[in-house]
Amino acid sequence: MERKEIEALVRNFLIEEMEIETHVITAAAKLKEDLGLDSLDFVDIVVIVERTFGFKIKPEEMAHVLTVKEFYDYIESKVNVR
Repeated sequence: MERKEIEALVRNFLIEEMEIETHVITAAAKLKEDLGLDSLDFVDIVVIVERTFGFKIKPEEMAHVLTVKEFYDYIESKVNVR
């Protein structure tokens, strides 16, 4: 899966499912501070990512994901495992 497709899918569920304003979603935006995601939102995100991308998120790996760019990177690393 290409990076642009991953970014589009993530942006779409952040906008549609998490109800985040489009202009707030930048690569440097922090998931908690800038997007306002809380622990319950992360539970929803885990379900959406597993359904959309077909892999299970490990909480210890997500602990180091702080920005939207890092979230894209994390998903890309899991989806494009060879």
